[in-house]
Amino acid sequence: MDNTARSAHVNYFKRTHMAKKLVKKIKVQSVGGKATPAPPLGPVLGQAGINIGEFVNQFNEQTRADRMGEVVPIEISVYDDRSFTFILKTSPASRLILKKMGKEKGSQKPGTQSGGTITKAQIREIAEIKAVDLTAASIEAAMKSIEGTARSMGVKVVD
Repeated sequence: MDNTARSAHVNYFKRTHMAKKLVKKIKVQSVGGKATPAPPLGPVLGQAGINIGEFVNQFNEQTRADRMGEVVPIEISVYDDRSFTFILKTSPASRLILKKMGKEKGSQKPGTQSGGTITKAQIREIAEIKAVDLTAASIEAAMKSIEGTARSMGVKVVD
């Protein structure tokens, strides 16, 4: 094989066998199993050049069984050939706290008005769920982070 044939072969190999180039990362939130192409999801995906219908179908399929109705943060990686992959993250700590308390929202005036109470055991459960997405070194550190979120919502942490 002479040099020109060899370089043509190498270039062909690189084009067809090399990893796709990451163009953009997008972070969005949507309700599990109920995503639609309507705003706010549609415009964000459209600007990134993603096939909106394909994304919505894949997302709803993955979240329909176990995360229906939950707010699900999504990290979408968009590649140069307009393909995409996405990672489902755990729900925001504030949503998990409200779910454990059985309430719709926290205090309107945190610090002066109570938004309810939550136990340390419930905080630990939330910390164990969120551990994969937190940078905390231990469950105790994750619990402190979740407690801080609860306090900022006007929720009192009790033993």
